[in-house]
Amino acid sequence: MAKPQEKVSFGTRLKQIGQVVGFTAKQDKWFVPLVAAAVLIPLALTVLVVLLGGGLVWIPIGIMIALLGALIVLNLRSNAAMMNAAEGQPGAAASILENMRGDWRVRPAASSTTQFDMVHVVIGRPGVILLGEGQPQRVRNLMSQEKRRLAKVIGNAPLYDYVIGTEEGQLSIRKLRTTVMRLPRNLSGKDVNALDKRLGALMARPQMPKGAIPKNMRPSKGAFRQQRPR
Repeated sequence: MAKPQEKVSFGTRLKQIGQVVGFTAKQDKWFVPLVAAAVLIPLALTVLVVLLGGGLVWIPIGIMIALLGALIVLNLRSNAAMMNAAEGQPGAAASILENMRGDWRVRPAASSTTQFDMVHVVIGRPGVILLGEGQPQRVRNLMSQEKRRLAKVIGNAPLYDYVIGTEEGQLSIRKLRTTVMRLPRNLSGKDVNALDKRLGALMARPQMPKGAIPKNMRPSKGAFRQQRPR
């Protein structure tokens, strides 16, 4: 079930903005000059208008325009910086969807290999979304296995799958957010809750390892006879 969003205090919000500003400034050399331009140009124009007799009413207007410009630059450049930092990092796709607005139920690395190939399972209003990261061939094999497993519980819910990468036929992580947000809303909130419960029950079942059980792990021949009641 989706957790209710907790209220964030003003001080915590300012701290978060400060962290974003610091991160973006380290990643993007143009961030500070662009913010300075977004603030100084409106303020300079405001001072000019006031000196030309426009009246003091322009001062608060100029300040609001300067703040708005700084926030627009911060939003655009911070998103670009985060995408640059996330590209090629294992688990980045799941992290992006976990931080998106809306009701998204993300199960990171529902299937994975020791080579850091992984398939994330996401449930939302569009349906079920599989996101694969890693070596393309291994990721596609994992996706095929995951589709067969999910077929037991998803019913008629739409299923989308994407391999994250920069090659042909793959989805760039920079386009992941917009691609997912543009998917049609096929399910209601009740459908999402019901699907989430079924999927949670499926993934909670322990899976037996594939292949033969090693001889040193097999029970002795008399083990079952000893457990029988006399």
